[in-house]
Amino acid sequence: MLRKRIVTLLMTLLLATGLSAALVPAVNAAPAPAVSAASCATATNWQAGTWYPAGSIVRYNGSYYRAEHANPGYDPVISHWYWHPHSCDGGGQNPSPSGFVVSEAQFNQMFPNRNSFYTYSGLVAALSSYPGFTNTGSLEVQRREAAAFLANVSHETGGLVHIVEQNTGNYSHYCDWSQPYGCPAGQSAYYGKGPIQLSWNFNYKAAGDALGIDLLNNPWLVQNDSAVAWRTALWFWNTQSGAGNMSGHQAIVSGAGFGESIRSINGSIECNGGNPGQVQSRINTFQSFTQLLGTTPGGNLYC
Repeated sequence: MLRKRIVTLLMTLLLATGLSAALVPAVNAAPAPAVSAASCATATNWQAGTWYPAGSIVRYNGSYYRAEHANPGYDPVISHWYWHPHSCDGGGQNPSPSGFVVSEAQFNQMFPNRNSFYTYSGLVAALSSYPGFTNTGSLEVQRREAAAFLANVSHETGGLVHIVEQNTGNYSHYCDWSQPYGCPAGQSAYYGKGPIQLSWNFNYKAAGDALGIDLLNNPWLVQNDSAVAWRTALWFWNTQSGAGNMSGHQAIVSGAGFGESIRSINGSIECNGGNPGQVQSRINTFQSFTQLLGTTPGGNLYC
C-alpha cells in the first residue's frame, strides 16, 4: 500500500514538472510515417537550418540518414537522437544486393531509354575482372568513380542507346596494318563497339589478351555479348591511359579529377579547348549521376 502511494506521488510530481513526457510514451502519439525504400531516390543533401519532419531521408557525406524525430537541421552525425543511418535500395550503407555501389534501380534511373543489350546483370558480371573498380578509397570516392565511369559511358553511347559507332564511314579507318598481327577480321571490323566504343585493332588485341578472349579475330563479341562489352569498357577504364596520362580509374581515385578521365578517352579532340561543348555535356551527366548516388563530384572537372 505504501509503495503504491509512493509511485502515485512520483507520477504526480512528474506530471506537474512536465518531465513525464520524457519518460512515459504518449498513449496516442502517432508513429513516424513509414518511408519506402524508393524515398532514397528523392533524398536531398542535408542542409543546416532546414526543417526536417520525422521520416525525412537526407544524404550526408555519401551516406543516407533518416530523421527519427523532427528537427531544425541538426547534424546527422552528431545528433543521433534525431537521425539514424539509413539503408535502402538506391542508397545508404548497403545500396545493392549485387555488392555494386550502383543499384539496379539507380542504373535504370540513369539510363531510362537504354538499349536492352546493356543489361545491369551484364555489368555486374563484368565487375569481377577488375575488383578495384568502385572498391578503392572511401565510399564517397567509390560512388564518384561509378558516376564518372557511367557518365563517360553515357556520353559515348547516347545514354546506352547505341551499341556500335553510328558513323559507318569511319569503319575502315580503325585498322593499323603496321601491327604484326594485322587485321584478321577485316579492314572494317574494328569500329567502335560497346559502352566505351572500343575501336582500333590494337585495342581489340590488347583487351582480348587481358580478358582471355580472342577479340582480334572475333571483335563482334563486343556487340553481341553484354558481359564482354562491359568487360572491355572496364578494361579500358581501369588500365588504359589512352590519349591522357592516366586511366580513368586512376584519375578518380587519385583525386586528379573527372577532367582527366575525359582526357584519357578523347584527348585533344575534346580537351584543351578542342570541344568545350562535349566536355560540358560529360560534366553535366557526371554531376547528375553523383547527385543520384549521394556523393560529390570532387574538383578538376574540366580538361
